[in-house]
Amino acid sequence: MLAAFACDPAQSRGRRYPQAPAPTRTEYQRDRDRIVHCTAFRRLVYKTQVFLNHEGDLFRTRLTHSLEVAQLGRSIARSLGLNEDLVEAIALAHDLGHTPFGHAGQDALNECMSQFGGFEHNLQSLRVVDQLEQRYPQFDGLNLTFETREGILKHCSIAHSQVLDQSEPGGVGRRFLDRTQPSLEAQLCNLADEIAYNAHDIDDGVRSGLITLEHLQEVALFDDFRRQTLTEYPHLHDKAQGRRLLYESIRRMLSAQVYDVIAATRRELEAAMPRSVDEARHAPPLLRFGDAMRNKSQELKVFLLHRLYRHPQVLQTTGQARQVVRDLFDAYLAQPREMADGFLARSGATRGAKDETSTAARVVADYIAGMTDRFAGREHERLTGLKLL
Repeated sequence: MLAAFACDPAQSRGRRYPQAPAPTRTEYQRDRDRIVHCTAFRRLVYKTQVFLNHEGDLFRTRLTHSLEVAQLGRSIARSLGLNEDLVEAIALAHDLGHTPFGHAGQDALNECMSQFGGFEHNLQSLRVVDQLEQRYPQFDGLNLTFETREGILKHCSIAHSQVLDQSEPGGVGRRFLDRTQPSLEAQLCNLADEIAYNAHDIDDGVRSGLITLEHLQEVALFDDFRRQTLTEYPHLHDKAQGRRLLYESIRRMLSAQVYDVIAATRRELEAAMPRSVDEARHAPPLLRFGDAMRNKSQELKVFLLHRLYRHPQVLQTTGQARQVVRDLFDAYLAQPREMADGFLARSGATRGAKDETSTAARVVADYIAGMTDRFAGREHERLTGLKLL
């Protein structure tokens, strides 16, 4: 049963293009299904999370990350009386706009677009579901509900929010101008995203050899559960059992974070007593960690930043990835005919536009952002003759 402050699909603010309801699915289930079947979702399997796709078969990708976020989100939503289907739809779509090569690709594309409005991957995810997917004869995009689209747009600059609000008054960009909150389901996805990547980046970091269980003893959030595990299972002191020790420690860490979010959020809900979705939107953020867990989670983030994300081996690879994105951007902007036919047509349609160069650059950014790691690498080699990755 849904709580009074949960999003009810029967009360959705609807779709940009009205459609008759599905006979066997709610509106949010329908959103989830559209996301799972779209092209951008399939591409996530070959997009970097931390380690480039070709570096190992078992490292997380954007797809497996999105699935983990959805699983954690649904578990928490069920305990809080929130709408699980909406949480799942948002979680599965939240990274659809991510570039190849993870944050390195995003940062490089943002630099390339600095004179043309910049690049935000959350805004790009919204562009994917609103415009870039071409599956239906009546409209561009997936025509998702307001609530799913709102959750996808996790962050947005004021400048971009103003542009969104001009094209869709009172729409998904409005809350950034009014400084209100998204739905509780969207707030939950933000936390589930953080919980998921902190845990799986530990796993991937240890698998890569760049961080070790000894390094992780610096992190209280992990080490508390490592100690608990060793006390309960002394045979895991054997180094040959390192994977079991790692997995069990991460499992306990994940569970503790989930239970902490549920307990802390219940306290916030009891204090705020929102009686509707709109009341929850006008309250301060209600989905949260407890203070102690928040501090421990932040300590883990700092550890991962310095020990993993800024490891020389990672930086070397991400530096090459940045160069690939920059070279691709310059090549396609100078020679739009090198892009696929659909994007070439869009590029040709920019001629005579009020700001032709800026519009053409956005088409190029859309094309690059949609690439998988391996396609971007192959295109770079084709266009430059250099094999960087």
